[in-house]
Amino acid sequence: MTKLKFNGSWNEIKGKLKQKYAQLTDDDLLFAEGKDEEVLGRLQQKLGETKENLRETIAKL
Repeated sequence: MTKLKFNGSWNEIKGKLKQKYAQLTDDDLLFAEGKDEEVLGRLQQKLGETKENLRETIAKL
């Protein structure tokens, strides 16, 4: 999977990610269309997870 696919709106997913990972801030989750790799990179640095694991987590939300 090369692009993030959202099963809901980004705001809903953002809220769920912040519930799951309390250390995330709104700045960590800034998203602009076409910038999914940038978001994944920030999350990867902050959470210490692989991009693939993060994609799977987001897809399940």
